[in-house]
Amino acid sequence: MLERMSDFFENRLDGYDEHMLTNIESSDEFYPFTAKCLPTEKNCRLLDLGCGTGLELEEYLSLNPSAAVTGIDLSQGMLSALKKKFANKNITLILGSYFDVPFGENVFDAAVSVESLHHFTKEEKIPLYAKLFSALRENGYFILTDYFSMSEDEELRHRRNLEALKAEQGITGGLYHYDTPLTVEHETEALLEAGFASVEVLNNWGATYTLKARR
Repeated sequence: MLERMSDFFENRLDGYDEHMLTNIESSDEFYPFTAKCLPTEKNCRLLDLGCGTGLELEEYLSLNPSAAVTGIDLSQGMLSALKKKFANKNITLILGSYFDVPFGENVFDAAVSVESLHHFTKEEKIPLYAKLFSALRENGYFILTDYFSMSEDEELRHRRNLEALKAEQGITGGLYHYDTPLTVEHETEALLEAGFASVEVLNNWGATYTLKARR
């Protein structure tokens, strides 16, 4: 049974951090690695897409406590947990879909997303990434840590399974939780088509990769 994206995470708030840190392979490595890829300049501005409870921010804000972070998430419960963790930090939280929330132009020094964007097609991501590109300042960049399909056949199989489930439940719109990761190649194409100048693989842990897209 498919669940709406916001409901899925609200229903799993209790124990969410423990689950992510103990059940997701190599999370003890990729969260700190991602944090170390983010800017260290004093008072820099960071946009976090699908920030959840802020697992990627724990290491980062210890490295750069002056950073101004804007986090977007669909779950009020997740945002409340994040706010409680970082009550004394410069954090702005927005409840909503990052597809719908305006980012502004030339606002952020960098953006980050960890384990959030593997639910969407290349076609859905291109306008999102174009909006993100516009929100970044000159020389800004986007760090994406997520898991990916290891072949086009795997990517297509995930997508077909989701469409079958939607048809069974009579779902025609909205955001529902189901993993449909792209291949690294298709993710790279989406970022480049959105305007980013270059995309490089910084690291990987099995099917989980960290990509850096430069403005």
